[in-house]
Amino acid sequence: MVEKLTDKAVQEAVDARHWRVVLGAVRGSFRTGNFVRGVEFVRRIADLAEAAGHHPDVDLRYFRVRIVLITHDAGGLTSRDVNLAAQITSLADELEIPGEPERPATLEIGIDALDIAAVRPFWRAVLSYRDSTLPDDGGGSASDGGAPALIDPDGIGPAVWFQQMDEPRPQRNRVHLDVSVPHDVAPARVSAAIAAGGHLVSDARAPAFWVLADAEGNEACVCTWQAREG
Repeated sequence: MVEKLTDKAVQEAVDARHWRVVLGAVRGSFRTGNFVRGVEFVRRIADLAEAAGHHPDVDLRYFRVRIVLITHDAGGLTSRDVNLAAQITSLADELEIPGEPERPATLEIGIDALDIAAVRPFWRAVLSYRDSTLPDDGGGSASDGGAPALIDPDGIGPAVWFQQMDEPRPQRNRVHLDVSVPHDVAPARVSAAIAAGGHLVSDARAPAFWVLADAEGNEACVCTWQAREG
């Protein structure tokens, strides 16, 4: 297995014009300017990745391409990420595609809870996520293996992690997520969330949206395109 590298070592090794280490991965944003140029850039990256036997996550948009590098079987960053980043940098220079090193970012959602075991199944069901853990910066949780969390199995949506509260807060809950799903998926998603320990707050606007809440009152709306005209 390839040796894992520290974030500091990787950041120092990659080209700062293109890459930043953010939340355990090497991330780059490249401004291609138009879709066809972006497709060509991605096609050439695919050739490099195939030759290296190491495949990044790639997000192609009209004006830019975003790339995420991590060695999954090593559970972190390795020389394979550094080497592929260097090849992509050379390709970007060849094609005169500028990097946007200020743009790479990622999002996590934190939910404070008194009883994590009671609320986590609700969020797993309503988001259709899977269980995971994230690095814990203190306090200990998930059997000291990290903070209990949920992640998108498709790797698109933000991770959701849970932080242990010691006592309830007197204010209204401060978490409310809107989860937009296909219209024919929504009823099953609502039912799954309720079966997982949540409850229905309101279906007055269904099928535009259903308002649900977990066991501690944090809310999520399951939303569709329906019943929104006018």
